[in-house]
Amino acid sequence: MGTLEGHLLPGICFLFFALYYSVLVSLALLRGQRFLQPPLPPKEKRGHRWKQVPVLGVVKVVITLTGILAEFFYPPGVNRMKMVNWEDPRRPFVFSNNWHHITMYGFFMLSGVVDIVSQSCQARQSIKLERAAEALAFCVLALLMMAHIENKSILEIRVHILFIVPTFLVSLVLAIEVWVPDQPQLWVLKTWFGLVLSTWMLQLCLVMYIPPSGQSWRSENHEDLAFLVIFFCWHLGLGAAIMATVYGICSLWHHHCSSWTEASGAKYQPCPTGYSSDELEKLRAGAEQQDGGV
Repeated sequence: MGTLEGHLLPGICFLFFALYYSVLVSLALLRGQRFLQPPLPPKEKRGHRWKQVPVLGVVKVVITLTGILAEFFYPPGVNRMKMVNWEDPRRPFVFSNNWHHITMYGFFMLSGVVDIVSQSCQARQSIKLERAAEALAFCVLALLMMAHIENKSILEIRVHILFIVPTFLVSLVLAIEVWVPDQPQLWVLKTWFGLVLSTWMLQLCLVMYIPPSGQSWRSENHEDLAFLVIFFCWHLGLGAAIMATVYGICSLWHHHCSSWTEASGAKYQPCPTGYSSDELEKLRAGAEQQDGGV
């Protein structure tokens, strides 16, 4: 991951999932849902087997497996699978950065596997187990980033610390959701922190690898470091703006679909259920007279 491509892959993936959850949260709020994602029915009532495959879990596994293979064997011809240099008498550990990233990918792969097992293999879906696996993955990511900044420049330390903040907050909200999954405030917080995390990771690529000015950021310059915090605060606002935009688009879509459904179903009236017993007797008598006339 110590390259532009290595940071872009997880950054784009985090952004994809954050936008996906933004849509889910927006629709859940507009529909007044109790749960962000309603639990699946029991396994025997789910219909075709292909419908039981959790697409999101499979996507997690595929992406993380790609990241793990890239850490081991990219660029072609290298092999970083060993952890200890046995040829050196001191037996030093090697490729620590790569093993940091592999561990991170591994726990997100575990989250995908848990999704697949919970939604496809178990008789009933275990939403709490899925949330716990997600919380564990983000918690491990925060811990690894804390160790990842050792022996780094001041610039790398600063950008990674700012990355740790939303990562830890996402893991905290996910951990709380294990016990209280039906709180819309937590849905919004989780999605907002996820957007900040993903956009900041893309900003990290710009700062460390392709600065827009064409000049590298100067770690010894306090003004350059101060602007990192300023930019991070802007990302807090950017995350809120993205959420508001997604909510607005989903609101237009929701109201358009609702009005279309009402218009198409206007000539069909549901059977009244609020009649009293006297009214029901009158209706029954009228129906009998009508039948007799026919």
